[in-house]
Amino acid sequence: MRITLILFTFVLSFYSCQKNSITGRSQLILLNESDLQKMSSDEYKSFLSKNKVVSSAGSRDQEMVTRVGKRIANAVAVFAAEQGKSDLLTGYNWEFNLVDSKEVNAWCMPGGKVVVYTGLLPVSQNEAGLAIVMGHEIAHAVAKHGNERMSQGMMQQMGGIAISVAVANKPAETQAIFMDAYGIGSAVGGTLPFSRKHELEADRYGLIFAAKAGYDPREATAFWERMAKLASGQKPPEILSTHPSDETRIEKVKQYAQEAMKYYKPVNQSSK
Repeated sequence: MRITLILFTFVLSFYSCQKNSITGRSQLILLNESDLQKMSSDEYKSFLSKNKVVSSAGSRDQEMVTRVGKRIANAVAVFAAEQGKSDLLTGYNWEFNLVDSKEVNAWCMPGGKVVVYTGLLPVSQNEAGLAIVMGHEIAHAVAKHGNERMSQGMMQQMGGIAISVAVANKPAETQAIFMDAYGIGSAVGGTLPFSRKHELEADRYGLIFAAKAGYDPREATAFWERMAKLASGQKPPEILSTHPSDETRIEKVKQYAQEAMKYYKPVNQSSK
């Protein structure tokens, strides 16, 4: 029985690998994107109902989040069209919300459901810094990193069996995997190295999206240096982390910023 399960899992993995439209990298994708978008919409509404959302009326910060989000969403659409991949955004209905929380975080679910926490703003410091973060999180979504992480997690926990049923019924295990995959809130040598690869891919394409939206991608170096200082002394070794080391990330970001500069056309920006 165990051999049969292993063989089934291997065959399922083999036939579920897809080439990513953005990165060109082969990914394990077991979940239907439209199912994930439906799940995202439900979870997003639930999250917003349980947290303090900053009203757009009279809030410069919320207005900035919305402005940056819309510019980057438009840049993603233009980028996808230029690559002949406009179908990548099928079903996307963008939403951008600022949530009152000290947490230094932001995330984007499938279908363009974005949240920025107020605790991030003192670190991003200005509109360009915020664009770096939002571009990064949006890149995770359009590159289907969450789908890939969920697929890996469900393969590990459920052996690849009845995954569509699990998503449809949303048992506790599926919801937990979903929340973890999208950063709302495995093993070394397995899931974590893929996560570090995801982070660098999101850095690269997030800077391209931010640059196409009119934000200077070179702002990324200063932002990640501020993040490094904030987290100093609190990080595990890189091999045990879902993120690259600060040194690795900053060095890579400098390279990606130079690549992204060819897409950069400045827009008027408002400092926080």
